[in-house]
Amino acid sequence: MYAVIRMRGCVAVRETIEDTLRMLRLNKVNHCVFLPENDIYKGMIQKSKDYVAFGTVNAEQVAEIFETRGRLEGGECLTDAYVAENTPYGSIKELAEAFVDGKIEIKDVPLMKPVFRLHPPRKGHAGMKRTVQQGGVLGNHGEEIAVLLHKMR
Repeated sequence: MYAVIRMRGCVAVRETIEDTLRMLRLNKVNHCVFLPENDIYKGMIQKSKDYVAFGTVNAEQVAEIFETRGRLEGGECLTDAYVAENTPYGSIKELAEAFVDGKIEIKDVPLMKPVFRLHPPRKGHAGMKRTVQQGGVLGNHGEEIAVLLHKMR
């Protein structure tokens, strides 16, 4: 499971890359989506790598984002009570484990929004114009995306 966070804005972005970001539902800066690991999404992420930060996540990290930034239509927060009433899972953590395992998708949870609007990183980030390998924030973080997700929770 990939976590993809849009880090850069839309000024002077090539139209093909902007279309790719739109297909990923990353319309604004600091928006995050979770994507399954398959060739289609890998190609889309590779195409937009200069505008996003991405990496692989586990159930604990997904559960943290669901708890802090999960929203329902109408702006209400995602809660354990809502998950227990509307899904076969008893809590957000169980839902996150099933989501990472591929047993359920976000669209299977009634009224849950698929995009997570994150806070800008606390204490800032390493720079917008450089990749992770150059000391920046863009590109493939691998397992270290958890640090960025925690800063943006």
